[in-house]
Amino acid sequence: MISTLAWNNVRTNRLGLAASFAAVLLAAMLVSGSGLLVAGADTRDELSDIMGLLVLSAAVSGFVAVFVVAGTLSMHVLRQRRTWALLRSVGMTSRQVSRLITAEAMVVAVLASAAGCVLAVPYAALMAGFLRTTGLAAADVPVEMTTGPFILALVTGPGVTLPAARVAARKAIGVRPLEVLRESAAQRRLLPWPRAVVGAIALAGGIVLLWLVPQVKPVAAVPAGLGATMALCVGASALGPVALRVMGGALGALVAWIDPGAGMPVRASLVTQPRRAMSAASPVMLTVALACTFLFAVATGDAATGITRTGPSAWAAPMMVGSAVIYTVISVLNATAMTMAERTEEIRLLRTVGTGPRQLVRAVCWETLIVTSVGALLGTGIAAASLTALGKAATGEAWFAYSPLQYATLVLVCVASGLSGALAATWKVRHGPLLPGD
Repeated sequence: MISTLAWNNVRTNRLGLAASFAAVLLAAMLVSGSGLLVAGADTRDELSDIMGLLVLSAAVSGFVAVFVVAGTLSMHVLRQRRTWALLRSVGMTSRQVSRLITAEAMVVAVLASAAGCVLAVPYAALMAGFLRTTGLAAADVPVEMTTGPFILALVTGPGVTLPAARVAARKAIGVRPLEVLRESAAQRRLLPWPRAVVGAIALAGGIVLLWLVPQVKPVAAVPAGLGATMALCVGASALGPVALRVMGGALGALVAWIDPGAGMPVRASLVTQPRRAMSAASPVMLTVALACTFLFAVATGDAATGITRTGPSAWAAPMMVGSAVIYTVISVLNATAMTMAERTEEIRLLRTVGTGPRQLVRAVCWETLIVTSVGALLGTGIAAASLTALGKAATGEAWFAYSPLQYATLVLVCVASGLSGALAATWKVRHGPLLPGD
């Protein structure tokens, strides 16, 4: 019965699980594709230099996939909290609810992993050509067709998804049967203690890694810096609702002063639902932090050694962070669409009391811009801390090189993705009938 319910839920909740499917698919494709290239490069001594880069790219992709899947499954559970409460009220036990959510996630993971393995071969061929064209590889990179990378990818998909599913299942179990009768939008607990503990440990680990970056050997400095960025992202995401309530409240108050009609409901939404808003801000923070750390670490190293990249090699570093940007577009689109879709009744109520379509559009845009700004600011702070440590490791001074154009492009991609998802998700309720059954 659980497997049947899980399959039906996946079919009927495609929007809520689309980002998880895409994240696992990309992770499986990148892991297996990189594995095929590593297997081929391992047979050629002149290609040993790129093996570390391929492994690092696959590791970052796996981390981002865990982050995205955890966020989307969490939002899926929160959005359906009344469904879990209703199932609990008709006799479903906590164990059964947990098994149902885990089964849903595993269905998505298996399907996405299989699709990722199919796409791994063309991806490996494209990446081999890119490495040779940009000069990152000294010779042609052969694509070694072996079963090991595919097995690893098939294990990575469920392995990435299972921890996120278990965390999401605990949230669903915590929903009480009478939750179905609760109408208040305010979240009762801003920061549950397990989340606070995880956030504090991750922040402490990130700070320790930042301290170690200038102490380790130069060859290990960049991996340590990226590790610090990842740890700080986990900590900031866990503790983010507190920061978002403060920063979002301040920015919301400014918007309410500039545009009272649209700004007041925006500020109220950010204050009462900071965890929901943080779900949309987290992927922005993650992409800005990881992409800036990787891009500007390369730029800092080039500046320290006097290297000037021209032609295809100048695009090597931006292309290597392309997977993170793709994750962001998918995750931000999904997160904003889900958060706005959850507010259907709220938007319909605003229309009932006289709020016009243009005012609703302004409110959606203001809220998306505030959430994106908070995510970008948090990601910028994390990247700046890691890059400062990397700059000190490279030159002994606390500085780093950066490109305003690349930074602005990253932020604009996040803003465009968020606005597209929010406006598309609310179009029907902004222009449709006031009553759900009409």
